[in-house]
Amino acid sequence: MKIKSRLSLYFSLICSLILLLGMIAVYLGFKKSVEYSFFERVKERNGIVASLYLEADEISVSELDSIKAHLFFKLPEEVYRIYDSRNQGVFIKDDQQYWSGKLIDEVRRKGFLHFKDGASQVVGKFYHDNQGDFVVIDSAVDVMGHQRLVNLKRILAMVFVLVILALFMLTRFLATRLLSPIEALSERIQLIRASDLNLRIEPGRRKDEINELAVSFNDLLERLERAFTLQGAFVSNVTHELRTPLTSIIGNIEVALLSEREAKHYKEVLQSVLDDAERLKATVAALLELAQVERNFNSNDLQLGRIDELLWELQEDWHKREGSESMEIVFGEMPEDDQQLMVEANPQLLYIAINNLVANGFKYSDQKKVRCELSVVDNKIQIRIIDHGPGIAPEDQAAIFNPFYRAESTASKPGSGIGLYISQKITNLFKGVLFVESSSSAGTVMTVQFQVILMSSNTF
Repeated sequence: MKIKSRLSLYFSLICSLILLLGMIAVYLGFKKSVEYSFFERVKERNGIVASLYLEADEISVSELDSIKAHLFFKLPEEVYRIYDSRNQGVFIKDDQQYWSGKLIDEVRRKGFLHFKDGASQVVGKFYHDNQGDFVVIDSAVDVMGHQRLVNLKRILAMVFVLVILALFMLTRFLATRLLSPIEALSERIQLIRASDLNLRIEPGRRKDEINELAVSFNDLLERLERAFTLQGAFVSNVTHELRTPLTSIIGNIEVALLSEREAKHYKEVLQSVLDDAERLKATVAALLELAQVERNFNSNDLQLGRIDELLWELQEDWHKREGSESMEIVFGEMPEDDQQLMVEANPQLLYIAINNLVANGFKYSDQKKVRCELSVVDNKIQIRIIDHGPGIAPEDQAAIFNPFYRAESTASKPGSGIGLYISQKITNLFKGVLFVESSSSAGTVMTVQFQVILMSSNTF
C-alpha cells in the first residue's frame, strides 16, 4: 500500500474513532436528557393524580377542574394506582394488583422511588393525607422520546458515514498534493544511471523535509560522482604504474637470457631490475596506504587531540630514521588556551597525511633538514612543512594533488605520485585545507590549516 493510501486510511480511522466517540457521547447525553425530561413529566403526573384523588376535598372547584383537565391528557401507555396502608387499591379499581406489595412497601419506606421497568418509567411517591397514608404509583412509556432517539441514531449514522467518506477523499487529496514532490523526486532518480551521475535533483522552493531529502541526495550524487571519477582515474593510473615496471623487469630479464654475457652486463641488468622492483614496491605500498584511507574515509571514529602532540610523535619517529637533526619543530604565535590546539580527526589518518608531507620534504631536498612550523593565527591552526629542495614549477603546482601525477623534474626520484593526493584527501575529510607555496630559491612550503574548535571528547 502506498504512503498516500496509508495516510488517508490511518487519518480516516483516527478521525472515525474520535467522531464515533463524540457521537456516542452526544447520543448518551441526549438520551439522558430525554429520559430525565420524561421522568419529570411522570413525576408531575404522579402529583396530579394525588391532588385529584387525595386532595379533592381540600381544594376549590376551579382548581379541581384544572387538575382534571391535565389528567384528561394521558401519557402513552400510562398506568397509575393509589394504595392505602394495607396496600389495597383505592379510588381506582385494581383487581389484579398491578404493582406488588413489596414494591409498595419500598415506596412507603423510602418516600420516593423512580426506576425503569422495561420501556416504562415508574414513579412512586408516599403521601400523608388527612384521610390516611397513601402510595401513588404512576408509569408511562416515552414513545415520542424513543422515536426521537431512533431518529437521532439514524442521523448520526448517516453523518458518520458521510463525514468519513469526505475525510478519506480530502486526506487522499491532501496526501497526493503533499507527496507529489516525492513522486517527482522518484521519477527524477529513476533517470539517473552510473553514466549520468552529473544529474541533480531540483530541491524546490519549500524548506521542508522533502527539500532536505533532495539536498542530501544531491550531496550523495556528488560524492558518488567524485568517487566514480577517482575510481576511473585510479584504475587507469594503477594499470599504467604497475604495468610499466613489470614490463621493464620482464624485458631486461628476457634480454639477459638471450645469450651468454659478461658479469658486468648481468650486474647492470640486476641493478635495473632492482630499481624497477623498488619502484614497484613503492607503488604497492602507496596503493595499500590509499586502500587504508579509502576504507577509513567515511569512518566516524573521530577523536579530539592536540596537534602539537602529534607533531612531537612524528618528530620522534623521523629522528629514529634520519637522525636527531632531521626534523625541526618551531612554534610561532601560540594561544594561551591549550584547547585551541585541538583538532577533531582520526589520529591514524591525520598522522599519515602530515607524515607524507614530511617524507616528501626529505625526499626532494636530498635528506636535508625539514622544518615544521606550528602557529594559531586568526582562529586557525596552521602547520607549515618547509623543505630546502629545488621547488615545484608553477605549471606543476596545480596538478601535484592529482593521483599518480609526477612532474618531469622529479622522475628520477622514487615514488608513485599518490602521497600528496592522500594528504589532501585526509585533510579535506577533517574539514581542513592543504595548499602549496614554492619557488626555486626557497624550496617548497606545504601548509595545512584547521579551524580552531572548542569541545570536550576523547583525545588522541
